[in-house]
Amino acid sequence: MEQNMQPENRGYVINEYDVLKKVILCSPQYMTIRDVINETQKHFKDEGIHIEVALEQHNEFVNTLKSYGMEVILLPYHKKYPEQVFTRDIGFTLGQTIFVSDMASEVRKGEENVLKQWLEDEGISYYNLIGDQIEGGDVVIDQDTIYVGLSNRTNQQAADHLQGLLPNFKVRPVPFKAEYLHLDCVFNVVSPEIALIYRPALTEEDINLFSSRYDLIDVSEEEQFTLGTNVLVIGNKKLLSLPVNKGVNEQLRSKGFEIIEVDITEIIKSGGSFRCCTLPILREKDGH
Repeated sequence: MEQNMQPENRGYVINEYDVLKKVILCSPQYMTIRDVINETQKHFKDEGIHIEVALEQHNEFVNTLKSYGMEVILLPYHKKYPEQVFTRDIGFTLGQTIFVSDMASEVRKGEENVLKQWLEDEGISYYNLIGDQIEGGDVVIDQDTIYVGLSNRTNQQAADHLQGLLPNFKVRPVPFKAEYLHLDCVFNVVSPEIALIYRPALTEEDINLFSSRYDLIDVSEEEQFTLGTNVLVIGNKKLLSLPVNKGVNEQLRSKGFEIIEVDITEIIKSGGSFRCCTLPILREKDGH
């Protein structure tokens, strides 16, 4: 048996770009900018979020994923959790382990219990990261390297804890400017050779590290604001991106990517895009 073909009830994720088979989302039924917690939200605070539009867009997103053969799990939504649409943050799959985060932001505490309930109902084991603040948006995986963004949501202790739990991986902490919320808003690996980057948010040292490992596609300030880095790769060099991020999409196409454009601009008003809205629990190597 291939090592990436896990038993039915197991998760398996070793990078951000293998073929996505199983993914957790949550409808933005009660999405609202209740407490401004990032720069994008600050910008849209007065305008607010049009729930009908957000629901329609999310529905199209879900249907698009299904049309590419994915199993999409929708977690139950609750009025008290206005940010539940961003399922990436409540946990992350690393190798065969699904880690459940300890949410840092007051407005999001409790979301992890909804995920745990689903995992328990499905008989899927998980590891509870209690006491260390870490959110999945700060965790970017590429084979044996795990980049952990150090932000207002994720601390060094969490990175150290993860390293202790995962001796076969190299956990690389990546500090960045906190106003960008999560690492995946400024850096994202889209293939073994290519990554998206917004340099102004990162240190010189990390930019040099990323340059040595990847062919970097630079995201402009304008397209960082519309979360150009926050794409979702579904395998075989296919990825979901916003139609509005023309510069990013053009550069990706020139590198051989197929861009699936879905408009979720209503959802990104709250500061997250495709990657933020998806929690992959199973990816398989191309062709397996």
